[in-house]
Amino acid sequence: MLVALMLSAQAVRATELTLQAPGAPEKLTEQLTAASLVLAAARRDDAPTPQDLLAAARADYARMVGVLYGAGLYGGDVKISVDGREAAEIDPLSRIDRIERITITVLAGPKFTFSQASVTPLAPGTALPEGFAVGKTAEVGMIEAATTAGINGWREAGHAKADLESQTIYANHDIAMLAADIRLRPGPRLRFGDLLVTETGRVRPDRIREIAGLPTGEVYTPEEVREAADRLRRTGAFRSVALQEAEEIGPGNTLDIEAQVADERPRRIGVGAELSSLEGITLSGFWLHRNLFGGAERFRVEAELGGIGGESGGMDYSLSARLDRPATFTRDTGLFLGFSLAEQDEPDYRERSAQIGAGLTHLFSDELSGEAAIGYRYSEVDDDLGSRTLEHVLFPLRATWDTRDDPLNAKDGAFVDVHVTPFAGVNGSASGTRLYTDARGFLGFGENDRFVLAGRAQIGSVSGAAATEVPPAMLFYSGGAGTVRGQPYQSLSVDLGAGRSIGGRSFLALSGELRAEMRYGVSLVGFYDLGFVGADSWGSENGDWHSGAGLGLRYDTGIGPIRLDVATALDNKDSGGIEVYIGIGQAF
Repeated sequence: MLVALMLSAQAVRATELTLQAPGAPEKLTEQLTAASLVLAAARRDDAPTPQDLLAAARADYARMVGVLYGAGLYGGDVKISVDGREAAEIDPLSRIDRIERITITVLAGPKFTFSQASVTPLAPGTALPEGFAVGKTAEVGMIEAATTAGINGWREAGHAKADLESQTIYANHDIAMLAADIRLRPGPRLRFGDLLVTETGRVRPDRIREIAGLPTGEVYTPEEVREAADRLRRTGAFRSVALQEAEEIGPGNTLDIEAQVADERPRRIGVGAELSSLEGITLSGFWLHRNLFGGAERFRVEAELGGIGGESGGMDYSLSARLDRPATFTRDTGLFLGFSLAEQDEPDYRERSAQIGAGLTHLFSDELSGEAAIGYRYSEVDDDLGSRTLEHVLFPLRATWDTRDDPLNAKDGAFVDVHVTPFAGVNGSASGTRLYTDARGFLGFGENDRFVLAGRAQIGSVSGAAATEVPPAMLFYSGGAGTVRGQPYQSLSVDLGAGRSIGGRSFLALSGELRAEMRYGVSLVGFYDLGFVGADSWGSENGDWHSGAGLGLRYDTGIGPIRLDVATALDNKDSGGIEVYIGIGQAF
């Protein structure tokens, strides 16, 4: 296999660069080519000097040998000729005015196998790489991987200072075999000492320790250190977080951990906009403080104005605020307080509401989180059934399971969000329970997951109270960007006759998308949506269905796609009409 390139040093002169590896497989030649500094010079925008080329040629000896060792080839030979002279024999400080030809010749030699492959001692349960075994190809990377696995095994067992004690590697060129004998030094079993905050910022050191939740006194494990760092990062109060083991072992075989954190900017402002041909323009914004009282408390105020220029009712207004305090009661439990004010002028109703509440969040794992709260909701309702006032004490429960590879533009994984809200009526209002589940799945296929199948199911139910005894915002409608695209916003509800309608107590929406990545960050999407709203808590007999389909474009901005969907209704009186939706982020 031969690789040849021409490097233009001047307009009338050129340097010929050649790499040849007779008998070598194509993959090995590609690795040699990628490792060569000489050949890399041909890909540079600026022309290197002859001295630069000579230095690169001399460095390529070690780089070529490294590639050979990585492939288990220990008997190879590397020659690098610079205008007929061996590069290693040329004085690196000599003045060279011109280089016409550099030739790299690599003779790979035989492939070596392991005659001995041992790492001792090993912690119980340590698994070495399968390739590190007698008779397997003796790749140098496999020796490194086995050594790392042995050290990590001891670290997982509490021996934080485990290290390499000695290694004996012997190559027998007569029989092309390699013996590798690795000896480890486990060191003592350690327990966590203190978390030392070496650099302080706006967040108080005592709160950094509480949030990190380092289990002082327990046996050391690297996983606990990683989780402590993740807890600090999740607060959003820090731009960077680094937890490092102390150099020296402390009294009683304890090991302190040093925390180095850098503060994030305390405040952030964001805005958003979404356009629907029927619903009009929705504008939103937020103000965020990441460290309100010096304990990484997160305070966020949001406002939204919707229905601007739309044909789906009047203007909608909302204002909400929420304060989150991490590491309350336990290191993975947070406390939150919140309130919201809203006025919704929808096609079937108008509701003015105020809600206040408090609750706890808990992170069970990286994928599973939960939330429990208590709140009070006051609603003034005007709809086809008249005017009424409703008051409820709410007990919302929530569980979220998220394995998506990218929440903003997922190509793999799943997302399930379950809300169960028992509510007790106050001053004559009825009691009951509201259930809502949002489940999404993503499957990428093709080269680099160029194609993605995405599916979504939304399920809702209200039981124990009649539709008239529940705030309209807690009932269910279908139609619009969040449910069935192509159908008018909230066009599907429960028909009461005589031109009157109300939200349903049962709900189902199914959506499917095929996303195809094209070029220049543009993707094409085809989608189909199906929705149902029923008068009863469960079942599909006392209700209606509708559907919609269409095509969309996505433009990847790097922080999330910009979305354009064009859809049409497939049934009922609205079939044939066209709806357009523009927003930020995938539809789901």
